[in-house]
Amino acid sequence: MTAGDPGALLDNLFWNALAGSQRHMALGDDQVRRYAPGFPPIAGFADPSHPRLDLLATLVAPGESLYCDGWTGAPPTGWQVQFEAPMLKMIWRGPAPSQDAQLNLVRLGAEYLPQVTTLIDITRPGPFGPRNLDMGEYVGLFEGEGPSGRLVAMAGERSAAGPLREISAVCTHPEMQGRGLARRLILHLVGHQMERGEVPVLNVLSRNAAAIGLYRRMGFEDHLETLVRVIARD
Repeated sequence: MTAGDPGALLDNLFWNALAGSQRHMALGDDQVRRYAPGFPPIAGFADPSHPRLDLLATLVAPGESLYCDGWTGAPPTGWQVQFEAPMLKMIWRGPAPSQDAQLNLVRLGAEYLPQVTTLIDITRPGPFGPRNLDMGEYVGLFEGEGPSGRLVAMAGERSAAGPLREISAVCTHPEMQGRGLARRLILHLVGHQMERGEVPVLNVLSRNAAAIGLYRRMGFEDHLETLVRVIARD
């Protein structure tokens, strides 16, 4: 990592997004923030080694679960860890990809939310809320004519911190996997981000070796392995 490398923001991406350019989407203070309800259920801490879950408790509804990363150890009294797993943060280091003129993609807005929700429920790509579609460019491929056709693959943009732009919600319907659809959608987003002077990044569970291999071949490089958790109040 060289001095001034924007990848340093990736170490604590969620916090840097919530406290930075996406603070208008956030609730919280200078120690802990979360995306507001409707956006993805994600929290960030100014100091992940000492997460202020006592402050986060005032921002969480009973029974609500939130994703966060970067801290380990036993949760404090009043909290439980519902899920945890190593997660790899990756950053684009490849050249700008050429745009795929044959890619008949659709920009996904609110009118496509029912199809998006159906695909998210089937594939479970990670934290997603109905207002994710307001966070950046979301694109999809349909079988048949949208919005009445079936959405079979999608990808979009979630967190943003400085020049970093996270690619997220990458998913393909099980019946359509193995056709390179996700790769083509990701490269479309990467190209647009680089045109805007942004640096593409993404998060992927470390156990997903197939996806990590694909991302490396495309032009992403490993940045940092961290621990992602889903937490909830007791």
